[in-house]
Amino acid sequence: MIRWTKRPAAGLAAGLAGLALIAAVGIAAPLVWGEDAGRLTGAAREGMSAAHLLGTDALGRDVLARTLVATRLTLALTLLATLIAGTLGIGLGTAVWVSGPRIREIGLRLIDVMVSYPAVILALVVAAVLGAGGGAAVVAIGVAWSPSFARLTANLAASVAGRDHVATARLMGVPPLRILTRHLLPNIAEPLLVLLSVCFAGTLTALSGLSFIGLGVQPPSYDWGALLDTGLDAVYTNPGEALGPALAITLTGVLAGFVGDGLAASADPRRARAARRAAAPEPAPRAPAPGVPADALLVVDDLRVALPDGVELVAGVSFAVRRGEIVGVVGESGSGKSLTAMAVAKLLPEQVHATAAALRLADLDLTAPAAPARLATEIGVVYQDPATSFNPGLRMGGQITEALRRHRRVGRADARRRAVRALTSVRVTSPEHRLAQHPHELSGGLRQRAMIASAVLTEPRLLIADEPTTALDVTVQAEVLALLREINERDGTAMLFISHDIGVIAALCHRVLVMYAGRIVEELAVGDLRRGRTRHPYTRALLAATPRLTGPAGEPPATVPGRPPEPGARPAGCAFAARCPRVLPHCADEAPPQVPSDGGGWAACHALRPEPAESAR
Repeated sequence: MIRWTKRPAAGLAAGLAGLALIAAVGIAAPLVWGEDAGRLTGAAREGMSAAHLLGTDALGRDVLARTLVATRLTLALTLLATLIAGTLGIGLGTAVWVSGPRIREIGLRLIDVMVSYPAVILALVVAAVLGAGGGAAVVAIGVAWSPSFARLTANLAASVAGRDHVATARLMGVPPLRILTRHLLPNIAEPLLVLLSVCFAGTLTALSGLSFIGLGVQPPSYDWGALLDTGLDAVYTNPGEALGPALAITLTGVLAGFVGDGLAASADPRRARAARRAAAPEPAPRAPAPGVPADALLVVDDLRVALPDGVELVAGVSFAVRRGEIVGVVGESGSGKSLTAMAVAKLLPEQVHATAAALRLADLDLTAPAAPARLATEIGVVYQDPATSFNPGLRMGGQITEALRRHRRVGRADARRRAVRALTSVRVTSPEHRLAQHPHELSGGLRQRAMIASAVLTEPRLLIADEPTTALDVTVQAEVLALLREINERDGTAMLFISHDIGVIAALCHRVLVMYAGRIVEELAVGDLRRGRTRHPYTRALLAATPRLTGPAGEPPATVPGRPPEPGARPAGCAFAARCPRVLPHCADEAPPQVPSDGGGWAACHALRPEPAESAR
């Protein structure tokens, strides 16, 4: 939910005070000046005077009194039209993002078509169909403004829906409606509030315009637009008759803008704190799956992740993670590391799909629809960027304890005590205070520690860490790695650790999987990695490109020439062939075999086969 700051901006205070005064006038005016507004006199079209500050109209009625009395109907119609526009637009925009991909695409195109027509033209069309009158004008303006809300909501929801905290909510099995109300709408409230203020001002102007041309409020009722219409007839003899409603429309619109900007600033906890501080190809043949260890916790066999057009991003990955083991997955960006991990966690983007001969966590079959409670409590996820791991609009306490309370049915007080213990275990200072803070109030290192505490709070069997140290400085990075090692040793939690840094992998993991172009090209023990006993040319190239403190001064690390192939252009054989210094003539056409090594691992490389390699270039 939105939490307002205690000291709103000056613009918000001025806007609220001004609109409150206008609203009070709208409530009281018919009671106080209603008789004067309707009294017919013989003083027709009199100019401004002490008796009539804005003069009189063609029937001798006091213009000021009529302007004040018209306030109630004008504000009521404007509020109703704004409510219709916001409800229809936000409802359509959010419905698009909780629906399936096909409905979403159709909905987005429909919104684009609606937005392409000016709001005034749509309002005129609707008003012409429904006929003249205040009710028709309200519906017309409300419908005309709704596409703006729909487009803004859909665009903002698209950006928020891809964040880590929304993916975590999906992992926990949070229903789409709750994701909408808890994670999407609160994080897009700021621009929607601004649009609401703009809509209020625009609706006021549009309704007044429809009344001005005779399609809005009909006699004997009148609003500011109708008064402006009659006032322009005598603008040269009595300008006050048009000046009154014109000033009322302008002032109310400006005050609405002040309120919208002020609410937006106050609703955003990050800006509010800053303000307070300022004031203060063809798939390769499937490789035989390695023997599954008896103590395997996670088993992945022939995992394939593909786009809707069939292009494979991950092509036939097989491995296992033992209980209490840390398995590192290393490779360049785009090698398929994160997609492999997210396929295990069932958090793949909607546009890709995964298949596997086997994908299970202990007795939990991950290829079948799994109970959200088991997924949310048996698999923990630590994301790459701590700044997007938490919902910025919610306090830390509710987010850290959400899975525990929802799926373990733990009470609020008990969940909070457990969260304090978990934060203490990962060495977060003042844990009780941190639970009451927003994510932006924590440093990057503290946010990442809090994410680790949240991930292990349900005592998961498997912890997936997707490049959890990339966004941190070196000192904090070492602390986070030490925490993960401590959790593994203390609780026996198995981990799948994703990184592009082979040095980090060597420092933390027990076993290493080297990925390139969507496939595992080598598996080896971390001891062999540290001693440089790697066999695949790609792994050796990664090691050579790792910066070292030892060696000749000023000598830069080696680089891996070339670039990985695009997923749709990978060769049927070895994808590393074009960059490999040991390439053989048949490397690009034949899938490399898995050649076992003495340390119990293997490497997929033609050059490692025991037969002579006279054909090498």
